[in-house]
Amino acid sequence: MSQKGVSVTEKKRSGPKELTEYDLKRYNRQMMIKGFGEEGQKKLKNTRVFVAGAGGLGSPVSTYLAVAGFGHIALADMDVVDLSNLNRQILHWDRNVGEVKVKSGLEKLTQANPEIEVEAFNGKIDENNVYDLTKGHDIIIDAMDNFPTRYLLNRAALKHKIPFIHASVWGLEGRLTTIIPGKTPCLKCIFPHAPPKEVFPILGATPGVLGTLQVTEAVKVVLGIGKPVTNRLLLYDGEYMDFHEIQVNKNPACPACGSK
Repeated sequence: MSQKGVSVTEKKRSGPKELTEYDLKRYNRQMMIKGFGEEGQKKLKNTRVFVAGAGGLGSPVSTYLAVAGFGHIALADMDVVDLSNLNRQILHWDRNVGEVKVKSGLEKLTQANPEIEVEAFNGKIDENNVYDLTKGHDIIIDAMDNFPTRYLLNRAALKHKIPFIHASVWGLEGRLTTIIPGKTPCLKCIFPHAPPKEVFPILGATPGVLGTLQVTEAVKVVLGIGKPVTNRLLLYDGEYMDFHEIQVNKNPACPACGSK
């Protein structure tokens, strides 16, 4: 990792990794879940996840991916830790203020689970590198705070034909959907236009809720269990502690995934 940015895809995918005695002990409780088992844990160990963002959403996302045993996590961000981040970005602590976020994140994640691979990209995700950065991964998780970058990640997921798990937060509210290229609406279908850029209010617990839901979706998609939030947008209202959803549909004229 360098402060000018390096590719997170430099490591080649090796052969399938087997569970160790350490794994069997560490993940015993989650392997008890119906449809999970040792085979499910092995799938997680052999899954490569690209996490875009090491902030409010990226903190719980990367932490819970790590402790669940996802075998390879690539963490990408371009910012440094600011004191104003600490009400929500639990991957970073007071002593990390002024430090590159992915460096701070890499330290915590490798301590949380020393048996997984964690790579970091310190730099901006843009149209020149998004396809290379995400190549070789099995899932992209959107932990960004701006739609222009989200749209780039959406296109990368479509190109690589891999799931894209989106969440966004504002105040005490959040939204979540899982996009499966070729089967569901893409992000551009659901949100045709980017909302205005703003410095938005946020309670730290809100990205905690949405980030852990994103990891739950990732587990379900990899293991093929349950019902992912596909073809629908899950809406979370923390003020009234309410979840509801709306149906979303593919746009045949979508500039990202449409037939025209």
